[in-house]
Amino acid sequence: MAEPQAIVDAILDLASMHFKVERSKLSPDDDFFNTLQIDSLQALELLTRLENHFGVELPDYEMQGVSDFRTLAERIQARM
Repeated sequence: MAEPQAIVDAILDLASMHFKVERSKLSPDDDFFNTLQIDSLQALELLTRLENHFGVELPDYEMQGVSDFRTLAERIQARM
């Protein structure tokens, strides 16, 4: 199982590349909707990329209310 910090780093790297935001501007406790300036459809794109990257499936009910990178990493780790 991957370390929590490694998962957070991978999420931040993927989000940075996908949305063309400098990696240094992202931190684990950021609200990804605000920091990335994305809408719910773009958030779904990010989740799909993350599911593919980590080989997990994130059910919608588990993702409700999740908007920061750290919590997202915890949900992914729980599925690994």
